[in-house]
Amino acid sequence: MKQYLELIERIMSDGEDRFDRTGVGTRSVFGHQSRYDLRDGFPLVTTKKVYLRSILEELLWFVSGSTNIQPLVKNNVKIWNEWPYEIFTKSADYNNETLAEFVERIKVDDDFAKVYGELGPVYGKQWRDFNGVDQIEDLIQSLKENPFSRRHIVSAWNPAEVDNMALPPCHAFMQFYVSADKKYLSCQLYQRSADVFLGVPFNIASYAILLTMIAQVTGYQAKEFVHTIGDAHIYSNHFDQVNLQASREPMALSKLVVNPAVTNIFDFTMEDFTLEDYQSHPGIKGDIAV
Repeated sequence: MKQYLELIERIMSDGEDRFDRTGVGTRSVFGHQSRYDLRDGFPLVTTKKVYLRSILEELLWFVSGSTNIQPLVKNNVKIWNEWPYEIFTKSADYNNETLAEFVERIKVDDDFAKVYGELGPVYGKQWRDFNGVDQIEDLIQSLKENPFSRRHIVSAWNPAEVDNMALPPCHAFMQFYVSADKKYLSCQLYQRSADVFLGVPFNIASYAILLTMIAQVTGYQAKEFVHTIGDAHIYSNHFDQVNLQASREPMALSKLVVNPAVTNIFDFTMEDFTLEDYQSHPGIKGDIAV
């Protein structure tokens, strides 16, 4: 994962310090591209421990079309908790509940979760119902029937609904590409905004898994994940953490094993994925900027 360390090093050495929406402040570069050949191994960051389970749970949640955090909360996935909690704190029903109390209520109270666990029309909604279009179904069909099309595209950025989302899509637009011999499938992601310390390791792994899933159900082999980032930034309260990561030597890549019996993109479950030979340095914690 030297590509990830190269991104960190570029931002820290060449980036500009900027104010941002969260008030925390960032160091940022604009326009960066990294390439990961999945034939060389699964691109899960090794310079800090990253847990695959949360990444998988979130990805399957996206593919299902869900936009409510309750399924994630019930599986102890905390990725999205802060944003609906922030909305809840501004509501008339807020009575100084802590984030932990809010999350517990989301978990056990279905009526509460229907109101305050909802994120609006975020990724799952756009992937599966972009103004009435199921983009994932259409993509699968197109890859099978017209492999050399230049229109193998899925967009999470819907200008008509952005203002109704708890957080507008950061990983906004993906395109797929079939090799000339019809053997390999590659994916390029355009990510408008990238939290390099907390978010990007998840994004790389998530889209590598999605590429693997889509390749399997369309009859190809996963080849290259191309990660193109607009605003690539490190929050000022993560500088120490990324400097620690940059000082660590990357380890050999792991291997993702996927159940070959699954032939429908919507049939994948957690049990269909196994990570083999993952070695990493210890985890590094950092606060999320909301």
